[in-house]
Amino acid sequence: MESTAEQRYAKIVATLLRESGVTLGSRTKGFGSAALKINNKIFAMLSSKQEFVIKLPKQRVDTLAASGSGVRFDPGHGRLMKEWLAVKPDSAESWLALAREAMRFVASKR
Repeated sequence: MESTAEQRYAKIVATLLRESGVTLGSRTKGFGSAALKINNKIFAMLSSKQEFVIKLPKQRVDTLAASGSGVRFDPGHGRLMKEWLAVKPDSAESWLALAREAMRFVASKR
């Protein structure tokens, strides 16, 4: 049986919350309210469109977007974000692998 985007994301959350420095969301509603964070910075979330959204280096986002694995993330104001990739719910990409990559990238930024 195919799992939903929420179920896939919940598995990633459960796995990555075991990592040092990883927390979930904020107490407020809206952008990032259910996002995964490392050192208080968002690295992965599920969008309102059920897309898995991750923060990666611009060049990596360019590569993944060119391959059709995802699209640049638009938070709703028509401006595509250079370091954010939205992965479609039916993508064959491993969400967990991408989340770990995003976690390492965001943790390395100071």
